[in-house]
Formats: sequence, C-alpha cells, structure tokens
Amino acid sequence: MDDVPEVALAVYAHPDDADVACGGTLARWAKAGTSVHLVVCTDGGKGTTDPKTKPEKLVAIRAAELEESSALIGLASVDNLGYPDGELVDSEAFRGVLVEWVRRLRPDVVCGHDPTAIFFGQEYFNHRDHRITGAVLLDAVVPAAALPLYFPAAGPAHQVTTVLLSGTLDPDVWVDVTDTIECKAAAVECHRTQFAEPGGWAGEAVRLRAEEEGRRSGARFAEGFRRLTLRG
Repeated sequence: MDDVPEVALAVYAHPDDADVACGGTLARWAKAGTSVHLVVCTDGGKGTTDPKTKPEKLVAIRAAELEESSALIGLASVDNLGYPDGELVDSEAFRGVLVEWVRRLRPDVVCGHDPTAIFFGQEYFNHRDHRITGAVLLDAVVPAAALPLYFPAAGPAHQVTTVLLSGTLDPDVWVDVTDTIECKAAAVECHRTQFAEPGGWAGEAVRLRAEEEGRRSGARFAEGFRRLTLRG
C-alpha cells in the first residue's frame, strides 16, 4: 500500500498502542506530508505490575512518554479521552465521542484495533480495551459518522474512505516501513513504563516483527493491516 492520505486518524486504547501497532506507517505518512492525528482512549493509569504505584502518578508519566514518542513520529495532534484503564464500554456515549473526532478531523484513512482478533496462539489474547475500542471505532465510522441523522450535534457527516485495522490475524495489505522502522523503534522505547527492561529489547522486538511482516510483503520491514475500503 503506497497511498499517502492527506489526513489520517489513529484511534487506540492505550498510550503505547499506536506506536506498537502502526508507528512506522504513521511516521511514513507524516514524513510525506500527511496530517496525522492520534486519539488515545484510556489514561494508562493501571498499566503496571507494581501494586504500590499511584495511578495518578502513572497517568502523568505515561502522558509524558506519549508526548515524547509523538514528537518522534511527527503527529499533528494527540488527544487522550481519559477513560480509566479496563473500564471502556461499548456505549452510545463512547461512540458519539469518536464520531465527533471523525467529523472534526475528516480523515481519509482511520487506523485502529481489529476487534475480531482475540486469540494469538496459546500465550496471548487481545486486551479487552483493544477489542472494545476497535468495535466502537468501526461503528463510529460506519454508519454513524457518515450519516447526518446519527449524532447531529457532532458536526457535518463525513465518509471515511479507508480503515486499516492493526493487530489483525488476517492482514491483506502491508505498508513498507523500511525508511521509518528506526523511528518506530525509538518511539516504542519511549514508553519506559511498559518496556522497562534495559538493553533496547523493545526496539529489537519491533524490528523483528516488522521484518517478519516484510517477508510476507516483499519489503525489508513492513506493517500489516486488514483494509476496509468504504463507499459513500
């Protein structure tokens, strides 16, 4: 996939998710002149194994990590909806908030979690916040944001033309991120609360994953997505 959108919106559950999922793609687009925007849904205040951590302190630290990583990626804007970790629900209110963002920014491309991807082998299953964010985002894009009688106070209707779902079990399109893989690795490593071990292991994991996707697509490094092409 070589298309470069004019405006792109990424909607992800946690402060580190977009960098891990599609940081190379977002950086590639930003470098090419795309106005790239990120909406993070949760505050990240429960993302730790340390029971002594104060949630409000972790929220502030993760916000600073996100600000640092976003500057590396080249994002035009970053906004956090501030929902508590683990408390997202598939609700009309949440859907309406995302509709408002879609209509305000009027993106050509929207990136988000694939809500159908649940089990990854025997050692990982997809986070509840990821699944709910992905499902609500899809419902916000179609039909809600595209039809004026849904959430009329959210602004003029807007038809997104492409949705790219990351973390998918069924990728059918890839973006070559060879030129931005080091930017992605550096951005992921900014999230020190999530990837605390020294030695740059998180960046190396990013490279290995992108190399694996590259072998599937004919690029040195790539990110895979499930693509939805929408019509008005």
